[in-house]
Amino acid sequence: MNREEKHEIVQALTEQIKEYGNFYITDTSNLTVAKINAIRRKFFENGVTIQVAKNTLIRKAMEAAGVDSSELGEALKGSSTILFSTVANAPAKLIKELRKGNDKPLLKGAYIDTAVFVGDNQLDALASLKSKEELVGEIIGLLQSPAKNVLSALQSGGTTIAGLVKTLQERG
Repeated sequence: MNREEKHEIVQALTEQIKEYGNFYITDTSNLTVAKINAIRRKFFENGVTIQVAKNTLIRKAMEAAGVDSSELGEALKGSSTILFSTVANAPAKLIKELRKGNDKPLLKGAYIDTAVFVGDNQLDALASLKSKEELVGEIIGLLQSPAKNVLSALQSGGTTIAGLVKTLQERG
C-alpha cells in the first residue's frame, strides 16, 4: 500500500468518525471467511458500517477527527476492525448477539459521543446505553406527566375546586 492509498483510507475513516460520532474497535482475527461474511451481513442489515484497517491508520484518522487517541491506545493493538453507527448501543447489542456460542468479535474499545470505553468488560454497559431518541422520549414523557396530572385533577374535581375557591373567598 503506497502513501496515497494510506492517505485516502485515513481521510475516509476521518469522515466516518465525524459523520457517525460513535465507533467501536473490535477484534475479529482468527475467524473463518464464512463467519466474517455472516458478521458483515448482520452489521449491514442493522445499519452498522464495518471496516478493517491498520491501527496506525485508525489512530491517524482519530487524531484528524479531533478524537483523543491516548485512551484508546490500548485498543489499537493486534488486528482491528472498526464499526461505525449513529445509534450508540447498536454495535454492542449486535456483538452480544453474535457472541452467543462464540468468543468473537471481541470488544477492544469504543468511542461514544466523547466518552471512551476500553476493554471487553464494557460490553454490557455499552449495550445498556440508551439511544438519543429513547432519552428524548423519556424526557418528554416526564415533562408531560405533571401537566397531565394537573389537568386530570382539574377536570375530575371541577365542582370541588369551585367550592373550595368560594369558601376561601368567604373567609377573607
